[in-house]
Amino acid sequence: MPRISFPEPDTMSPAQRLVYDAIVSGPRARLVGPLRAALHNPELADRWQKMGALLRFGTSIAPRLSELAILVTARRWNSQLEWYIHAEAARVAGLPQAVIDAIAQSRAPVFDDAQDAAVYEFARQLQQGGQVSEPVYQQVLATHGEAGTVELGAIVGYYTMVAMTLNLHHIPLPDEGVADPLARVAAADGLTALPAATGAAA
Repeated sequence: MPRISFPEPDTMSPAQRLVYDAIVSGPRARLVGPLRAALHNPELADRWQKMGALLRFGTSIAPRLSELAILVTARRWNSQLEWYIHAEAARVAGLPQAVIDAIAQSRAPVFDDAQDAAVYEFARQLQQGGQVSEPVYQQVLATHGEAGTVELGAIVGYYTMVAMTLNLHHIPLPDEGVADPLARVAAADGLTALPAATGAAA
């Protein structure tokens, strides 16, 4: 059960309704996730949704790689809704099901693609230690350039905020009758440890 109320279209203030209409008419097409809570502050929700739309749909990082970084974040924070939405998006973007399953189960994913392995390690290291090793950083930089490296870090940071918000307010899955997709494998600190990648360039 959610911990807070969610504004509904028929009870929204004019400011809330403007943001709501912008969200549902954009690439998301519906209001789910942390924006349901953020609408309690319409200005926050408006800036949040614009940043989210940019980082999900408007960067130089290919969707397959962006969604991979988001899955690492969702698994690290045990964010059921974030995983539920982005596991499907990752499949559509072409991320192998075996990689998705390994991350869900907190097993070392095996990569055939060097870019996938580098992005996984970039996101994993940043999540677990707050830093990225020089070899991994340089590999991402060589492939994606300075702008892409900045974007990838921003994607991990933004979706960490999303995961924390979803967890904090107990925001439910958008579809009724669906079980949580992630099994509980968290460590004592409440977060899930992710093993290093194996395979190409790992």
